[in-house]
Amino acid sequence: MPGPLLIPAVIAVAFLVLPLAGLLIRAPWGRLGAALSGTDAVQALVLSLWTATVATGVSVIIGVPLAWVLARTSFPGRRLVRALVTLPLVLAETFVAMPFLVITVEGALRSADLGFEEAAATLGASRMAVFRRVTIPMVAPSLAAGAVLCWARALGEFGATITFAGSFPGQTETMPIAVYYALEDDPDAAFALSLVLLLVSVLVLVSLRDRWLRGGAVQ
Repeated sequence: MPGPLLIPAVIAVAFLVLPLAGLLIRAPWGRLGAALSGTDAVQALVLSLWTATVATGVSVIIGVPLAWVLARTSFPGRRLVRALVTLPLVLAETFVAMPFLVITVEGALRSADLGFEEAAATLGASRMAVFRRVTIPMVAPSLAAGAVLCWARALGEFGATITFAGSFPGQTETMPIAVYYALEDDPDAAFALSLVLLLVSVLVLVSLRDRWLRGGAVQ
């Protein structure tokens, strides 16, 4: 590695590692079981995983076509649409997380070789057939990466959820909201819940990265 890049790289790693290390150090390991034994904590975790997964699914369904339109077509107002994608104004979990998917997939589509799609069209394939059988497999690794980022962002969403859905245990109280309220009354429980959310996120993201990204790269 070039010398001038080493110091910034180390600093970047420190920015990623130090907050996690602080959380691990301050986590009340002895009270971890007690903090998670309550029904509200379990419901909050399940609800967070469910809403993040649904938000990711919705983002994929509507975000991939949007990425294709932005990358492959020209229309009046395209720059405005792209700006709205990168700066979402509607606060909801899907729209907060979807930019990660759209930007990733759009970048992949712009850099992809159009020759394969043109060859398929020359052979008589319809535009939808080209999209399904050529374009999507070609950008599958980037699509998987965008979906993983989208899921992670949705899982940690706090502001949009509490603003528009409120905090009702078992209904709208996700894990980040549970951590927020626990921090006011029982900081140790808040650290324990944060640690569980972190561990679940890491396990899921590592699993998805290994299965999706490597699988897509092989294809």
